[in-house]
Amino acid sequence: MTGWESWVIFLGYAVPMIVSPGPGNTLLAAAGGRYGIRGTMPFWMGFETANLALCALYGLGLGGTLHEHPQLHDFLKWAGAVYLLYLAWGFFRASRAPDKPVWSQQKMGFWDGFICVALNPKIHSMIVVMFAQFLAPGASLSAQVAQLSAAFVFLGLFCHFPWIYGGQVILGRFTSPRAARIQAAVFGVSMLIVAAYVVLS
Repeated sequence: MTGWESWVIFLGYAVPMIVSPGPGNTLLAAAGGRYGIRGTMPFWMGFETANLALCALYGLGLGGTLHEHPQLHDFLKWAGAVYLLYLAWGFFRASRAPDKPVWSQQKMGFWDGFICVALNPKIHSMIVVMFAQFLAPGASLSAQVAQLSAAFVFLGLFCHFPWIYGGQVILGRFTSPRAARIQAAVFGVSMLIVAAYVVLS
């Protein structure tokens, strides 16, 4: 991809897609509210590592496989929905806890962030479209994949931080056991809604 015009168009595509609400950003906000920025780092790093891995896979040719075998997209959709239901169950379990701190019961780490991205059909589709639109024919494939992947992950870091920080600032103010249980229930319902959206979209 060459020329600043192409990069401006790329930013116009990538930023709204990355920063828009979805399963991943909802979980980043939840983690920010539960653990703060520092405590969310393992989950966040797993999240961005999975983005980089998907960029490498799709950029180097796996995207064509998804187009040739649309049933893989259905598998990702249902697997993602099951994972979201698992997360909802964890939140609901925490919301029914007695007066001990509920946030200590379900720590989201590196692999949770990685799985969240790996099973998110929105991110798969976003990356496939990105490479379909912005790979220039005739130029070095590996160089373009490296550039676009680095740009995508950098934008991810930039666009995901407000979700984590917002979660910390807004949700982190409510730290009583009762408030924590209410937050857990709200996030459980959110996961159910997102799972329904994933399945029905």
